[in-house]
Amino acid sequence: MDECCTVNLTVRYLTKKWMLLIILELFKGDNHTRRFSELKDRLPDITAKVLSERLQELEAEGIVSKHVDASVVPIRSEYTLTASGIELMEVVRGIKYWALKWKIDNIPCGDQECKHCKL
Repeated sequence: MDECCTVNLTVRYLTKKWMLLIILELFKGDNHTRRFSELKDRLPDITAKVLSERLQELEAEGIVSKHVDASVVPIRSEYTLTASGIELMEVVRGIKYWALKWKIDNIPCGDQECKHCKL
């Protein structure tokens, strides 16, 4: 496959460890927003360094926007899915529906509208 192929580049980007799980956790947040500490709590196995790196990558691609509230101590960083990130969740939902139909027998997620992932 060509290194510059759009599908190749997109798959390599989205399959980086933690990337889709971060996006999913943002999607589940109020107004698709979570603070850094909330993301860290919801993804306990991710290191703060990797979470920070992935959020910077998502922000650079326009999938996530960052808001810093310096009026409080400690300073709060909030991350919100952009329209692009929310639209990406439709692709993830499509993958989930495909998996439920053809490949993956996941009892908790056996319903198309899972209460856990909100997809």
